[in-house]
Amino acid sequence: MKNVKPIKRTQLRITLGKLYYTYRRYIDWYFSGKKYSKKRSKNLLPIIVFEHKTPLYRKLKNVDMWMQYNKVNNLKIAVSKLNGVIIKPGEIFSYWKLIGKPTRRKGYLDGMVLFYGGFKAGVGGGLCQLSNLIYWMALHTPLTVIERYRHSYDVFPDSNRTQPFGSGATCVYNYRDLQIFNDTDVEYQLHVYLTDEYLVGQWRSVEKPIYKYRVYEKKHWITHEYWGGYVRHNIIHREKLDINGNLIDDEYITENHAIMMYQPFLEGNFAK
Repeated sequence: MKNVKPIKRTQLRITLGKLYYTYRRYIDWYFSGKKYSKKRSKNLLPIIVFEHKTPLYRKLKNVDMWMQYNKVNNLKIAVSKLNGVIIKPGEIFSYWKLIGKPTRRKGYLDGMVLFYGGFKAGVGGGLCQLSNLIYWMALHTPLTVIERYRHSYDVFPDSNRTQPFGSGATCVYNYRDLQIFNDTDVEYQLHVYLTDEYLVGQWRSVEKPIYKYRVYEKKHWITHEYWGGYVRHNIIHREKLDINGNLIDDEYITENHAIMMYQPFLEGNFAK
């Protein structure tokens, strides 16, 4: 089991670290020789492999609703950069390479950004909802997630949770990226859009899949650490099923360890 403890870093350390990892990412994007997806098409591939939606507006403790409204603005801009992208066999989908850096000049507004166990307003805030959606959908396809980051802090108690804790993908431009590799022999396409109430996504393809997937939480526990805080842990697996529902494989996906920023074991904190 991994030991987790809050780490205090100076502002200088944070700034230098961001610069280092940001430019290392640029070098990888442009000089590594990897094939990144860039083609987009308005014509949708015929087969929906998996579809999911998440609500645009959630009432969160101590979070002003204007952050939610600004988040929707930010999502609309980011979605316009991703919708219709084709991932050919052998190509890598890079979340940030396709979206680009969120800036005010591009129309992005201040939204909620999680920051060292709390939250603050930041340009482009709220885009993690989009990376969360894409990651969750990818786990239900034959595509391979090759880069994903988990949240180090569990900031808000569960409220009407429909997915396992830790089943999202945090994103920070550009060094905390979400990358998905197409190691199949068919093309896949991402279709994402907003309704009045939901962020909706689909992974589409040209062939009907021969497998289905069920992502589930295999183990979940909370520890009281020596430094006084609580840490939430879980292990996520995926069942691979044939078209008749027969179990083919039970695959390890990831594990999560997050410092809890609220009191555990209170009634209503965890969804059943």
